[in-house]
Amino acid sequence: MPELHAVTKQRERSSLALLAEIRDVMSTAEDVQVRLNQLVALIAGRMDSEVCSIYLLQPGRILELFATAGLKQSAIHSTRLAIGQGLVGEIAASAKPLNLADAQNHPKFVYREETGEESFQSFVGVPILSHHQAIGVLVVQSESAKIYSEEQLEVLQTVAMVLSELAVGQHLVDRFALAEDKTETSHSKALGGLKISPGLAKAEAVLHRPEIEITQLVSDDPDAEEKRLVEAIDALREHVDELIETSEMGSEGAHADILETYRMFTYDRGWLNKIMLAIQSGLTAEAAVKKVLEELRVRMEKISNPHIRQRIEDLEDISTRLLYHLSGVDPSSAHSELPDSFVLIARALGPAELLEYGHCRIKGLVLEKGSSASHIAIIAKMMDIPVVAGISGATDIISKGDTVIVDGDHGEVFVRPTDDIDQEINEHLMLRAKQSAAYEAMRDLPPETRDGVRVSLNLNIGIHLDGQQVSANDVDGIGLFRTELPYLTSPIFPDVDSQKRVYKEIYDKAGGKPIIFRTFDVGGDKEVPYIQMPHEENPAMGWRATRIAIDRPLLLKRQFRALLEAAEKKPLRIMFPMIATVGEFDAVKALFDTEMEVLAKQGMPLPQEVRLGVMLEIPSLIFELDAILKRVDFISIGSNDLMQFMFAADRGNEQVASRYDPVRPSILRLLRQITAQCDAAGVELSFCGDMATRPLEAMALLVCGVRHLSLPPASIGPVKAMIRSLDLEQATKYIDSLCETMDRSIRQNLKEFAQDHQVAV
Repeated sequence: MPELHAVTKQRERSSLALLAEIRDVMSTAEDVQVRLNQLVALIAGRMDSEVCSIYLLQPGRILELFATAGLKQSAIHSTRLAIGQGLVGEIAASAKPLNLADAQNHPKFVYREETGEESFQSFVGVPILSHHQAIGVLVVQSESAKIYSEEQLEVLQTVAMVLSELAVGQHLVDRFALAEDKTETSHSKALGGLKISPGLAKAEAVLHRPEIEITQLVSDDPDAEEKRLVEAIDALREHVDELIETSEMGSEGAHADILETYRMFTYDRGWLNKIMLAIQSGLTAEAAVKKVLEELRVRMEKISNPHIRQRIEDLEDISTRLLYHLSGVDPSSAHSELPDSFVLIARALGPAELLEYGHCRIKGLVLEKGSSASHIAIIAKMMDIPVVAGISGATDIISKGDTVIVDGDHGEVFVRPTDDIDQEINEHLMLRAKQSAAYEAMRDLPPETRDGVRVSLNLNIGIHLDGQQVSANDVDGIGLFRTELPYLTSPIFPDVDSQKRVYKEIYDKAGGKPIIFRTFDVGGDKEVPYIQMPHEENPAMGWRATRIAIDRPLLLKRQFRALLEAAEKKPLRIMFPMIATVGEFDAVKALFDTEMEVLAKQGMPLPQEVRLGVMLEIPSLIFELDAILKRVDFISIGSNDLMQFMFAADRGNEQVASRYDPVRPSILRLLRQITAQCDAAGVELSFCGDMATRPLEAMALLVCGVRHLSLPPASIGPVKAMIRSLDLEQATKYIDSLCETMDRSIRQNLKEFAQDHQVAV
């Protein structure tokens, strides 16, 4: 062991010596080309190699040879490679190192006669990274066939970090000029992105965090830098703990799982070891964190798996916060003086950071990165903040103080809007405010039609805090509680106790009103890290929800145990999703009965009563409806999946999602048939899904006999206004006549009816 320690220290000294020499070259007043020539000669000598070359990215996404020691000098500024072309282009495209003993036999090798590199066998190259993109490539070559060691590769990556600062600082590359979007930033812009959280907001822009400028890259004392890093990590952990403990959103529920997972990243050994290794190679603590951060950002660009991507996004956020602690400055704009209302602009954002801004003044959020399944999307929806993500270059295009409009309903962002757009949005905001006031004024009035038909309005929720809305007088209960959120936000399968806490909180918030718990609907587009999901061409119709539960019964039995224990001496209603046949219902009911028997044998308190139901969302179950009605206590039609299956049109595919309309006579006749069968069997029927949230379509549902609607909280007011302005008997006669005579969508007819009879749709 002493010999190994001595070797390690010798490598550290060698790396430090190289970086010290590089720093001396960079600090001279020599012309930049002279300095580059000196650097490649120095690196080649220290790496015991015949060649060192630097390629830098130029407009047109071309890699140009800027300096070389060992290749022909006439090739400088003449040899140029496209991204992806040759070994150098491959490194830039993948942003990953290449380490080859026989470079010329690699399939990506491209021979350039003007360089004279045919005599060199071994090749090692690393990307030069800046602002999460490869801006160049550093290459070392040797005549002998050899693989460079991991330590040498780490030294090269450290050197590349230093070269990056030189290249950007001396304007040898211009990352803004190289960007695909060269939009002039002084004019009005309309930007399209991803719909992450719904709503409409208008306010001045606040940039989330300014760029940290690192003035010292190379360290003279690695031990002192390690000590500084440890102290900064301790401060970071304390800060994150304080954020979580003082959160306005409570200490339990799905959001708490998200934040606890976030807290765990500050203890990630792999991440910390990489930073320590960079410090040992000769970088300052700040430069080491930035090096690892750049590598994380590049990795994130290449990853499509949402769960791995979410982990890297959280680690990126933690890295940036650590950089701020090391620099001794506030980690975000949340700690500076902010306007009374603002739209936050960020490249990416962690859940704890959003909480720092609180509920009051932040009106909207614009992100360069993000997805509808990300942690930030979940938290933003809980805070009722409209969010649009996927706005490339947002932090460059939008400046502090710009007027920004965030349309989360349509995935649009307007920057420095023109007068006509500004006026139109102001009118929309005024109308929304007036409508909200009108809905609030009728809150204590019953959801009853003009001719006296009472409609039951229930909440459709998936985040525990929304349960506070259930106390409203016009809400009868929770018609759908989507239990999968804890499954989606946890890196491991939630145990019985963690699930039980969530369900007990819902019972407490419901205040005795009925709750329907839908068993977990994971799979499809909702992957979880602890279930190995197969690749599926059509995941919506694949292995998901109850199909997973039947094949992995332990998962469902744990959920049943948590629900049974949480419902101690209270009514328990459970609904099974994605039931295609009566046999599938029988299978999951048998699992439930077994778990209930085990609980009874253990002498545990049982629920006051148990009612079981199914989601009607797969068309095959319609043909077994008589049989299933003999087995269930209630049915809920899930329109989202049912409609896409009925029309064979993926609702997430923009090319086909608009190719069908649920208010066709054929669909309305089918819904009337289902309600008639349920009424005859004495089984309660409810309706949830997007169709129920839109007043016009909800009117058609009432005509079809539906009397129980499950809606998100924001839809209660608009749908209730429609109900109270509707004469149902009159609407029924009209729509029945249309269904008998028409064979196409009656949407326009419904609009005209509503307009003629003052129905609020």
